[in-house]
Amino acid sequence: MRKQESEGASPDLESDPNRNGNLKIAPSDQSLLTILDDIRSSKSPAVINYGASWCGVCSQILPAFQELSKSFSRLTFVYADIDECPETTRHIRYTPTFQFYRDGEKVDEMFGAGEDRLHDRLWLHS
Repeated sequence: MRKQESEGASPDLESDPNRNGNLKIAPSDQSLLTILDDIRSSKSPAVINYGASWCGVCSQILPAFQELSKSFSRLTFVYADIDECPETTRHIRYTPTFQFYRDGEKVDEMFGAGEDRLHDRLWLHS
């Protein structure tokens, strides 16, 4: 379920690259489109976390997602708030949704949170 009005930027994400590991933040539809183009053209493995600032489960898994971005350096990590990127994320029906890319193609998707589940999927796709 989407919230009609955004409550601001993504929760607890800092712009400090050392804190975020290799996590990219998509603050708008255009930036998410650029990141998706980069993922498709680079063919490097990537994971996109689609969440929302009002989603409690999303807020709970986000710190783990940030930390895991430091452990899985081969993967590109992306966070996109569905309210900040409404056009690009209109296909997302549940938050959080994690999509995994390899060789420029989406190869897996995970709904909901769970740090152990997420870790295992990241290991599988790294």
